[in-house]
Amino acid sequence: MSAATKPWRQFICRACGLIYDEEKGDADSGLAPGTRFEDIPDDWECPLCGVVKADFEPYAAVTMPQATSSASTTSAGGATARGRGIVVVGAGIAGWSAVEAIRRLDADVPITMVTSCAGDRYHKPELSIALSRGMAPASLVRESAVDATRRLGVRLLTETFVVGLTPATHQLRTTRGTLRYTHLIMAMGARPAMPAALAPSLCWRVNDLAGWTRLQVRLAGGQRQDGQRVAIVGAGMIGCELAEDFARAGHTVTLIDVQPLPLSNMLPEAVALRLRAGLAQIGVRFMGASVVAGVAQTEGGSKRLSLADGATIDADEVVVATGLVTDGRVARGAGLAFDKGLVVDPQTLQASARDVYALGDCISVDGAPCRFIEPIAQQAAAIAHAVTGHGGARYEHRHPVVRLKTRSVPIVVHGTPMRDGEWRVIDETADFLHMQQWRDGVVIATLQAGTARQAIAA
Repeated sequence: MSAATKPWRQFICRACGLIYDEEKGDADSGLAPGTRFEDIPDDWECPLCGVVKADFEPYAAVTMPQATSSASTTSAGGATARGRGIVVVGAGIAGWSAVEAIRRLDADVPITMVTSCAGDRYHKPELSIALSRGMAPASLVRESAVDATRRLGVRLLTETFVVGLTPATHQLRTTRGTLRYTHLIMAMGARPAMPAALAPSLCWRVNDLAGWTRLQVRLAGGQRQDGQRVAIVGAGMIGCELAEDFARAGHTVTLIDVQPLPLSNMLPEAVALRLRAGLAQIGVRFMGASVVAGVAQTEGGSKRLSLADGATIDADEVVVATGLVTDGRVARGAGLAFDKGLVVDPQTLQASARDVYALGDCISVDGAPCRFIEPIAQQAAAIAHAVTGHGGARYEHRHPVVRLKTRSVPIVVHGTPMRDGEWRVIDETADFLHMQQWRDGVVIATLQAGTARQAIAA
Protein backbone atom coordinates (compact mmCIF):
# COMPACT_ATOMS: atom_id res chain seq x y z
CA MET A 1 0.00 0.00 0.00
CA SER A 2 1.46 3.37 -1.00
CA ALA A 3 1.74 6.27 1.42
CA ALA A 4 -0.95 8.11 -0.54
CA THR A 5 -3.53 5.33 0.00
CA LYS A 6 -2.57 4.28 3.54
CA PRO A 7 -5.33 5.15 6.05
CA TRP A 8 -4.77 8.15 8.25
CA ARG A 9 -3.69 7.22 11.77
CA GLN A 10 -3.86 8.88 15.16
CA PHE A 11 -1.34 8.84 18.01
CA ILE A 12 -2.00 9.77 21.63
CA CYS A 13 0.39 11.44 24.06
CA ARG A 14 0.80 9.13 27.05
CA ALA A 15 1.49 12.12 29.28
CA CYS A 16 -1.40 14.50 28.61
CA GLY A 17 -3.78 12.70 26.24
CA LEU A 18 -3.37 15.02 23.25
CA ILE A 19 -4.11 13.20 20.00
CA TYR A 20 -2.00 13.78 16.88
CA ASP A 21 -4.04 13.19 13.72
CA GLU A 22 -1.94 12.60 10.61
CA GLU A 23 -4.70 13.91 8.36
CA LYS A 24 -4.96 17.23 10.23
CA GLY A 25 -1.30 17.67 11.20
CA ASP A 26 -0.50 20.22 13.90
CA ALA A 27 -0.14 23.83 12.82
CA ASP A 28 0.99 24.95 16.29
CA SER A 29 4.19 22.92 15.98
CA GLY A 30 4.75 23.36 12.25
CA LEU A 31 3.38 20.04 11.00
CA ALA A 32 1.35 20.42 7.81
CA PRO A 33 -1.86 18.42 7.26
CA GLY A 34 -0.97 14.99 5.93
CA THR A 35 2.31 14.68 7.85
CA ARG A 36 2.82 11.00 8.64
CA PHE A 37 3.91 10.18 12.16
CA GLU A 38 7.08 8.44 10.98
CA ASP A 39 8.08 11.63 9.15
CA ILE A 40 7.96 13.75 12.30
CA PRO A 41 11.45 14.55 13.70
CA ASP A 42 12.37 12.56 16.81
CA ASP A 43 12.90 15.76 18.81
CA TRP A 44 9.42 17.08 17.99
CA GLU A 45 7.56 18.01 21.18
CA CYS A 46 3.92 17.64 22.15
CA PRO A 47 2.45 21.13 21.63
CA LEU A 48 0.49 20.80 24.86
CA CYS A 49 2.81 19.29 27.46
CA GLY A 50 6.27 19.20 25.83
CA VAL A 51 7.11 15.49 25.81
CA VAL A 52 8.82 14.11 22.70
CA LYS A 53 7.66 11.86 19.87
CA ALA A 54 8.73 8.69 21.72
CA ASP A 55 6.05 9.41 24.35
CA PHE A 56 3.25 8.97 21.79
CA GLU A 57 1.59 5.65 20.99
CA PRO A 58 -0.95 4.52 18.35
CA TYR A 59 -4.53 5.43 19.20
CA ALA A 60 -7.67 3.79 17.86
CA ALA A 61 -11.06 4.97 19.03
CA VAL A 62 -13.47 2.23 20.06
CA THR A 63 -16.34 1.74 17.62
CA MET A 64 -19.35 -0.29 18.65
CA PRO A 65 -20.54 -2.96 16.22
CA GLN A 66 -23.94 -2.07 14.78
CA ALA A 67 -25.52 -5.13 16.31
CA THR A 68 -24.68 -4.07 19.87
CA SER A 69 -25.49 -0.37 19.64
CA SER A 70 -28.84 -0.95 21.36
CA ALA A 71 -27.09 -0.38 24.69
CA SER A 72 -27.73 3.33 24.19
CA THR A 73 -31.49 2.86 24.57
CA THR A 74 -31.68 0.78 27.74
CA SER A 75 -34.22 1.60 30.42
CA ALA A 76 -33.52 3.96 33.33
CA GLY A 77 -31.70 1.33 35.33
CA GLY A 78 -29.95 -0.20 32.36
CA ALA A 79 -31.74 -3.48 33.07
CA THR A 80 -31.07 -6.38 30.75
CA ALA A 81 -30.81 -10.12 31.05
CA ARG A 82 -27.17 -9.59 32.04
CA GLY A 83 -27.98 -7.30 34.98
CA ARG A 84 -28.49 -3.65 35.81
CA GLY A 85 -25.38 -2.41 34.10
CA ILE A 86 -22.69 0.13 34.85
CA VAL A 87 -23.40 3.74 35.83
CA VAL A 88 -20.69 6.36 35.32
CA VAL A 89 -20.98 9.73 37.07
CA GLY A 90 -19.15 12.46 35.15
CA ALA A 91 -18.50 13.08 31.45
CA GLY A 92 -15.04 14.59 31.64
CA ILE A 93 -11.77 12.96 30.60
CA ALA A 94 -12.01 10.42 33.45
CA GLY A 95 -15.61 9.40 32.74
CA TRP A 96 -15.18 8.97 29.00
CA SER A 97 -11.84 7.19 29.53
CA ALA A 98 -13.60 4.67 31.76
CA VAL A 99 -16.28 4.07 29.12
CA GLU A 100 -13.68 3.60 26.37
CA ALA A 101 -11.76 1.12 28.53
CA ILE A 102 -14.91 -0.85 29.33
CA ARG A 103 -15.93 -1.05 25.69
CA ARG A 104 -12.55 -2.47 24.75
CA LEU A 105 -13.37 -5.42 27.02
CA ASP A 106 -17.16 -5.69 26.72
CA ALA A 107 -19.27 -4.44 23.82
CA ASP A 108 -22.60 -5.43 25.37
CA VAL A 109 -22.74 -4.42 29.03
CA PRO A 110 -25.24 -1.54 29.45
CA ILE A 111 -23.62 1.75 30.40
CA THR A 112 -25.46 4.83 31.65
CA MET A 113 -23.53 8.07 32.05
CA VAL A 114 -24.77 10.89 34.29
CA THR A 115 -23.36 14.38 33.86
CA SER A 116 -24.26 17.89 34.97
CA CYS A 117 -22.94 19.32 31.68
CA ALA A 118 -23.65 18.75 27.98
CA GLY A 119 -21.26 15.80 27.83
CA ASP A 120 -19.24 16.87 24.78
CA ARG A 121 -15.70 15.49 24.75
CA TYR A 122 -12.89 18.04 24.93
CA HIS A 123 -9.34 18.05 26.27
CA LYS A 124 -9.40 20.08 29.46
CA PRO A 125 -5.65 20.97 29.55
CA GLU A 126 -6.15 22.96 26.34
CA LEU A 127 -8.32 25.50 28.17
CA SER A 128 -5.27 27.21 29.66
CA ILE A 129 -3.58 27.79 26.28
CA ALA A 130 -6.56 28.20 23.93
CA LEU A 131 -7.13 31.96 24.03
CA SER A 132 -3.72 32.97 22.70
CA ARG A 133 -3.99 30.38 19.95
CA GLY A 134 -7.31 31.81 18.77
CA MET A 135 -9.21 28.59 19.43
CA ALA A 136 -12.99 28.86 19.36
CA PRO A 137 -15.18 26.71 21.66
CA ALA A 138 -16.27 24.54 18.74
CA SER A 139 -12.66 23.78 17.82
CA LEU A 140 -11.98 22.51 21.35
CA VAL A 141 -14.69 19.85 21.12
CA ARG A 142 -13.13 16.61 19.91
CA GLU A 143 -16.38 14.67 19.72
CA SER A 144 -19.94 15.71 20.42
CA ALA A 145 -21.89 13.92 23.13
CA VAL A 146 -24.31 12.61 20.51
CA ASP A 147 -21.52 11.12 18.40
CA ALA A 148 -19.71 9.66 21.43
CA THR A 149 -22.79 7.96 22.86
CA ARG A 150 -23.69 6.54 19.46
CA ARG A 151 -20.17 5.25 18.86
CA LEU A 152 -19.80 3.71 22.33
CA GLY A 153 -23.37 2.55 22.87
CA VAL A 154 -23.96 4.63 25.99
CA ARG A 155 -27.13 6.10 27.46
CA LEU A 156 -26.28 9.67 28.45
CA LEU A 157 -28.26 11.76 30.94
CA THR A 158 -27.11 15.37 30.50
CA GLU A 159 -27.81 18.33 32.80
CA THR A 160 -28.45 15.77 35.53
CA PHE A 161 -27.23 16.05 39.11
CA VAL A 162 -26.57 13.32 41.67
CA VAL A 163 -28.44 13.94 44.92
CA GLY A 164 -27.84 10.72 46.84
CA LEU A 165 -26.34 7.24 46.88
CA THR A 166 -27.32 4.08 48.76
CA PRO A 167 -24.56 1.50 48.26
CA ALA A 168 -26.41 -1.22 50.19
CA THR A 169 -29.17 -1.32 47.57
CA HIS A 170 -27.02 -0.23 44.62
CA GLN A 171 -29.14 2.85 43.97
CA LEU A 172 -28.03 6.28 42.72
CA ARG A 173 -30.55 9.10 43.14
CA THR A 174 -30.45 11.88 40.54
CA THR A 175 -32.55 14.87 39.56
CA ARG A 176 -34.02 12.67 36.82
CA GLY A 177 -34.90 9.70 38.97
CA THR A 178 -33.23 6.75 40.64
CA LEU A 179 -30.76 4.54 38.78
CA ARG A 180 -29.93 1.00 39.85
CA TYR A 181 -26.47 -0.26 39.09
CA THR A 182 -24.37 -3.38 39.14
CA HIS A 183 -21.20 -1.27 39.32
CA LEU A 184 -20.87 2.45 39.91
CA ILE A 185 -17.92 4.52 38.67
CA MET A 186 -17.48 7.96 40.20
CA ALA A 187 -15.63 10.34 37.86
CA MET A 188 -17.19 13.64 38.84
CA GLY A 189 -13.94 15.60 39.04
CA ALA A 190 -13.29 18.48 41.40
CA ARG A 191 -14.54 22.06 41.53
CA PRO A 192 -12.56 25.30 41.95
CA ALA A 193 -11.97 26.37 45.52
CA MET A 194 -13.46 29.80 46.16
CA PRO A 195 -11.89 31.97 48.89
CA ALA A 196 -14.54 33.22 51.29
CA ALA A 197 -13.55 36.83 50.62
CA LEU A 198 -14.49 36.64 46.93
CA ALA A 199 -18.07 36.84 45.71
CA PRO A 200 -18.65 33.99 43.21
CA SER A 201 -20.97 36.18 41.13
CA LEU A 202 -18.09 38.59 40.38
CA CYS A 203 -15.39 36.01 39.61
CA TRP A 204 -14.71 33.50 36.87
CA ARG A 205 -13.56 29.91 37.45
CA VAL A 206 -12.01 28.30 34.38
CA ASN A 207 -12.54 24.60 35.11
CA ASP A 208 -14.68 23.44 32.21
CA LEU A 209 -15.52 24.30 28.63
CA ALA A 210 -18.76 26.07 29.51
CA GLY A 211 -17.05 28.46 31.94
CA TRP A 212 -14.16 29.10 29.56
CA THR A 213 -16.61 29.83 26.73
CA ARG A 214 -18.51 32.43 28.75
CA LEU A 215 -15.28 34.13 29.78
CA GLN A 216 -14.02 34.15 26.19
CA VAL A 217 -17.21 35.90 25.08
CA ARG A 218 -16.83 38.54 27.79
CA LEU A 219 -13.20 39.21 26.94
CA ALA A 220 -13.96 39.47 23.22
CA GLY A 221 -16.90 41.78 23.81
CA GLY A 222 -15.24 44.13 26.27
CA GLN A 223 -15.25 47.88 25.80
CA ARG A 224 -11.48 48.25 25.58
CA GLN A 225 -10.05 48.01 22.08
CA ASP A 226 -6.54 47.17 23.28
CA GLY A 227 -7.48 44.18 25.43
CA GLN A 228 -9.18 43.82 28.78
CA ARG A 229 -7.73 44.13 32.28
CA VAL A 230 -7.70 40.67 33.86
CA ALA A 231 -6.83 39.96 37.49
CA ILE A 232 -6.00 36.35 38.32
CA VAL A 233 -6.07 35.31 41.96
CA GLY A 234 -3.76 32.36 42.55
CA ALA A 235 -0.33 31.72 41.01
CA GLY A 236 -0.35 27.95 40.95
CA MET A 237 -0.06 25.92 37.75
CA ILE A 238 -3.42 26.95 36.29
CA GLY A 239 -3.05 30.58 37.36
CA CYS A 240 0.38 30.89 35.74
CA GLU A 241 -0.73 29.17 32.53
CA LEU A 242 -3.84 31.34 32.25
CA ALA A 243 -1.83 34.49 32.97
CA GLU A 244 0.52 33.76 30.08
CA ASP A 245 -2.33 32.72 27.78
CA PHE A 246 -4.33 35.91 28.43
CA ALA A 247 -1.25 38.12 28.09
CA ARG A 248 -0.28 36.55 24.77
CA ALA A 249 -3.86 37.11 23.61
CA GLY A 250 -3.41 40.85 24.16
CA HIS A 251 -4.92 41.41 27.60
CA THR A 252 -3.38 43.27 30.55
CA VAL A 253 -2.84 40.69 33.29
CA THR A 254 -2.21 41.04 37.02
CA LEU A 255 -1.35 37.78 38.80
CA ILE A 256 -1.87 37.81 42.58
CA ASP A 257 -0.75 35.26 45.17
CA VAL A 258 -0.28 35.03 48.91
CA GLN A 259 3.18 33.53 48.34
CA PRO A 260 6.11 35.81 47.46
CA LEU A 261 6.78 34.01 44.15
CA PRO A 262 4.68 32.02 41.65
CA LEU A 263 4.41 28.30 42.40
CA SER A 264 6.38 28.77 45.63
CA ASN A 265 4.91 25.59 47.11
CA MET A 266 6.43 23.42 44.37
CA LEU A 267 9.45 25.21 42.89
CA PRO A 268 12.80 26.15 44.43
CA GLU A 269 13.37 29.89 44.63
CA ALA A 270 15.80 29.98 41.68
CA VAL A 271 13.18 28.49 39.34
CA ALA A 272 10.28 30.54 40.72
CA LEU A 273 12.35 33.71 40.07
CA ARG A 274 12.90 32.63 36.46
CA LEU A 275 9.20 31.98 36.07
CA ARG A 276 8.31 35.40 37.45
CA ALA A 277 10.81 37.04 35.10
CA GLY A 278 9.51 35.08 32.11
CA LEU A 279 5.94 36.11 32.82
CA ALA A 280 7.04 39.73 33.25
CA GLN A 281 8.67 39.70 29.81
CA ILE A 282 5.30 39.03 28.18
CA GLY A 283 3.56 41.71 30.25
CA VAL A 284 2.23 39.85 33.30
CA ARG A 285 2.38 41.92 36.48
CA PHE A 286 2.98 39.65 39.47
CA MET A 287 1.94 40.75 42.96
CA GLY A 288 3.33 38.36 45.55
CA ALA A 289 2.73 38.24 49.30
CA SER A 290 -0.67 39.81 48.63
CA VAL A 291 -3.89 38.72 50.33
CA VAL A 292 -7.16 39.53 48.56
CA ALA A 293 -9.66 40.78 51.11
CA GLY A 294 -12.64 41.34 48.83
CA VAL A 295 -14.04 42.26 45.44
CA ALA A 296 -16.77 44.75 44.54
CA GLN A 297 -18.50 46.02 41.44
CA THR A 298 -17.71 49.63 40.51
CA GLU A 299 -20.18 52.14 39.11
CA GLY A 300 -18.50 51.85 35.74
CA GLY A 301 -19.08 48.08 35.59
CA SER A 302 -15.53 46.93 36.34
CA LYS A 303 -14.38 45.06 39.47
CA ARG A 304 -12.23 46.39 42.28
CA LEU A 305 -10.11 43.97 44.29
CA SER A 306 -9.21 45.09 47.81
CA LEU A 307 -5.99 43.75 49.32
CA ALA A 308 -5.34 43.23 53.01
CA ASP A 309 -2.68 45.96 53.01
CA GLY A 310 -5.20 48.54 51.77
CA ALA A 311 -4.16 48.55 48.09
CA THR A 312 -6.76 48.12 45.34
CA ILE A 313 -6.65 46.64 41.83
CA ASP A 314 -9.17 47.53 39.15
CA ALA A 315 -9.97 44.88 36.55
CA ASP A 316 -12.57 44.21 33.89
CA GLU A 317 -12.63 40.52 34.76
CA VAL A 318 -11.47 38.55 37.80
CA VAL A 319 -10.41 34.90 37.51
CA VAL A 320 -9.96 32.73 40.59
CA ALA A 321 -7.38 29.92 40.33
CA THR A 322 -6.82 28.98 43.97
CA GLY A 323 -6.92 25.21 43.61
CA LEU A 324 -9.55 22.50 43.46
CA VAL A 325 -11.72 20.74 46.04
CA THR A 326 -13.78 17.57 45.72
CA ASP A 327 -17.42 17.86 46.73
CA GLY A 328 -17.87 15.28 49.48
CA ARG A 329 -21.61 15.74 50.04
CA VAL A 330 -22.80 12.61 48.22
CA ALA A 331 -19.89 10.45 49.38
CA ARG A 332 -20.29 11.35 53.04
CA GLY A 333 -24.06 10.96 52.82
CA ALA A 334 -23.52 7.44 51.53
CA GLY A 335 -21.04 6.61 54.27
CA LEU A 336 -18.07 6.37 51.91
CA ALA A 337 -14.59 7.07 53.25
CA PHE A 338 -13.56 10.58 52.24
CA ASP A 339 -10.24 12.38 52.76
CA LYS A 340 -9.72 15.31 50.37
CA GLY A 341 -11.46 13.04 47.87
CA LEU A 342 -13.04 9.60 47.65
CA VAL A 343 -10.67 7.21 49.41
CA VAL A 344 -9.91 4.31 47.08
CA ASP A 345 -7.84 1.17 47.22
CA PRO A 346 -4.52 2.14 45.57
CA GLN A 347 -4.52 -0.98 43.36
CA THR A 348 -8.18 -1.64 42.53
CA LEU A 349 -9.53 1.94 42.87
CA GLN A 350 -12.56 0.55 44.68
CA ALA A 351 -14.10 2.92 47.20
CA SER A 352 -15.06 1.83 50.70
CA ALA A 353 -18.35 0.37 49.43
CA ARG A 354 -18.69 -2.78 47.36
CA ASP A 355 -19.05 -2.28 43.58
CA VAL A 356 -18.26 1.45 43.80
CA TYR A 357 -15.10 2.64 42.00
CA ALA A 358 -13.63 6.09 41.37
CA LEU A 359 -10.92 7.74 39.27
CA GLY A 360 -9.57 11.12 38.23
CA ASP A 361 -9.71 14.38 40.15
CA CYS A 362 -12.27 13.15 42.69
CA ILE A 363 -10.11 10.44 44.31
CA SER A 364 -7.64 10.41 47.18
CA VAL A 365 -4.75 7.93 47.25
CA ASP A 366 -2.81 7.57 50.49
CA GLY A 367 -4.32 10.82 51.76
CA ALA A 368 -3.42 12.92 48.72
CA PRO A 369 -5.69 14.06 45.87
CA CYS A 370 -4.79 12.70 42.43
CA ARG A 371 -5.44 15.63 40.08
CA PHE A 372 -3.38 14.90 36.99
CA ILE A 373 -4.28 13.73 33.49
CA GLU A 374 -1.42 11.28 33.06
CA PRO A 375 -2.65 8.49 35.41
CA ILE A 376 -6.24 8.44 34.15
CA ALA A 377 -5.74 5.94 31.31
CA GLN A 378 -4.21 3.39 33.66
CA GLN A 379 -6.90 4.05 36.27
CA ALA A 380 -9.62 3.52 33.67
CA ALA A 381 -8.05 0.26 32.49
CA ALA A 382 -7.86 -1.14 36.03
CA ILE A 383 -11.49 -0.27 36.77
CA ALA A 384 -12.68 -1.64 33.41
CA HIS A 385 -11.09 -5.01 34.12
CA ALA A 386 -12.73 -5.12 37.54
CA VAL A 387 -16.28 -4.16 36.50
CA THR A 388 -16.33 -6.44 33.44
CA GLY A 389 -15.10 -9.44 35.41
CA HIS A 390 -11.82 -9.79 33.56
CA GLY A 391 -9.67 -9.06 36.61
CA GLY A 392 -5.90 -9.13 36.52
CA ALA A 393 -5.23 -5.43 35.95
CA ARG A 394 -3.98 -3.40 38.89
CA TYR A 395 -3.33 0.31 39.15
CA GLU A 396 0.18 1.25 40.22
CA HIS A 397 0.13 4.75 41.64
CA ARG A 398 3.13 6.92 40.86
CA HIS A 399 3.59 10.64 41.20
CA PRO A 400 3.02 11.91 37.65
CA VAL A 401 5.41 14.11 35.75
CA VAL A 402 4.43 17.77 36.26
CA ARG A 403 4.64 19.99 33.18
CA LEU A 404 3.94 23.71 33.32
CA LYS A 405 2.69 24.89 29.92
CA THR A 406 4.25 28.35 30.10
CA ARG A 407 6.13 28.98 26.86
CA SER A 408 8.11 31.84 28.43
CA VAL A 409 9.69 29.39 30.91
CA PRO A 410 8.52 25.77 30.37
CA ILE A 411 9.05 23.65 33.46
CA VAL A 412 9.14 19.88 33.93
CA VAL A 413 9.30 18.19 37.34
CA HIS A 414 9.90 14.45 37.83
CA GLY A 415 9.49 12.75 41.18
CA THR A 416 7.99 14.06 44.40
CA PRO A 417 9.59 17.27 45.71
CA MET A 418 9.61 17.55 49.51
CA ARG A 419 9.71 20.68 51.64
CA ASP A 420 12.75 19.43 53.56
CA GLY A 421 14.69 18.28 50.48
CA GLU A 422 17.87 19.97 49.28
CA TRP A 423 17.87 21.36 45.74
CA ARG A 424 21.20 21.20 43.88
CA VAL A 425 22.05 22.83 40.55
CA ILE A 426 23.25 20.34 37.92
CA ASP A 427 23.40 22.62 34.89
CA GLU A 428 22.71 26.33 34.57
CA THR A 429 22.76 28.78 31.67
CA ALA A 430 20.90 32.01 30.99
CA ASP A 431 18.05 30.07 29.34
CA PHE A 432 18.14 26.70 31.06
CA LEU A 433 18.28 25.35 34.60
CA HIS A 434 18.55 21.69 35.61
CA MET A 435 18.26 20.83 39.31
CA GLN A 436 17.97 17.76 41.52
CA GLN A 437 16.42 17.49 44.95
CA TRP A 438 18.19 15.26 47.46
CA ARG A 439 16.84 13.81 50.70
CA ASP A 440 18.61 11.32 52.98
CA GLY A 441 21.31 10.80 50.35
CA VAL A 442 18.84 9.92 47.56
CA VAL A 443 17.61 11.91 44.55
CA ILE A 444 13.85 12.25 44.98
CA ALA A 445 13.06 14.79 42.24
CA THR A 446 14.56 16.39 39.14
CA LEU A 447 13.56 19.67 37.56
CA GLN A 448 14.22 21.40 34.27
CA ALA A 449 13.28 24.99 33.48
CA GLY A 450 13.81 26.80 30.21
CA THR A 451 13.57 26.38 26.48
CA ALA A 452 16.68 24.22 26.11
CA ARG A 453 15.53 21.45 28.42
CA GLN A 454 16.00 17.85 27.37
CA ALA A 455 13.94 14.81 28.41
CA ILE A 456 15.12 13.04 31.57
CA ALA A 457 13.95 9.59 32.55
CA ALA A 458 11.63 9.65 35.52
